[in-house]
Amino acid sequence: MSNLALALPPDLHEGDQLSANEFLRRWEAMPELKHAELLNGVVFLMASPVGKPHGVSQVSLAGWVWLYADSTPGCQAGSDMTWLMGDANVPQPDVCLWILPEHGGQSGDSGRYAQGAPELIVEISGSSTSRDLGVKLDLYRRAGVREYITVLLNPRRVVWRALVRGRYKELEPEADGLLRSRAFPGLWLDREAVWDRSRSLRAGLEQGLRSPEHAAFVEQLAKPVKRRRR
Repeated sequence: MSNLALALPPDLHEGDQLSANEFLRRWEAMPELKHAELLNGVVFLMASPVGKPHGVSQVSLAGWVWLYADSTPGCQAGSDMTWLMGDANVPQPDVCLWILPEHGGQSGDSGRYAQGAPELIVEISGSSTSRDLGVKLDLYRRAGVREYITVLLNPRRVVWRALVRGRYKELEPEADGLLRSRAFPGLWLDREAVWDRSRSLRAGLEQGLRSPEHAAFVEQLAKPVKRRRR
């Protein structure tokens, strides 16, 4: 056996119980593995190929948050990113949106990975529904993810939760049918447009981007952030 083979860490397997550091060490030695998560110290791997409904919904919601971030200096969006959320949790959300730390955001960086909790996470829930509505919902609540959107594929439903006094509360649409973010003023969602291709996610969002609330948020993000004394 070669010295290289002896030096490589063991492969990741579903159900392994590991620390965050050991999880990342093993995963970084498996470049062919594209999706893995550590939740409460347990390894979860992608269970099956990704179907068309999941892929279409994910790219639509990723584009929706990207357009918001592109119009809101101080915010950033990502997809399929690994987040370090403590010693036993390394989730890989489908879509996320966060405020940069230099603009007052709550997350940061640890080397090549994001660390802490983004302000908003979106999960597309098909085969992963039990995980997204169970262990991940509890993790995101404990980690302080301020808003959590689950896009349920069967039956079709979009649920937007906001963190209120340590608990998630489901948001209801306004009179115009649009859901409105509390963490990101101007981030508005026509949830019917997630499924109905005759409607436009962009149209609802652009209404939000023209709102006075969004203009005030952009102005707020532009202000210098006071550093906390240690």
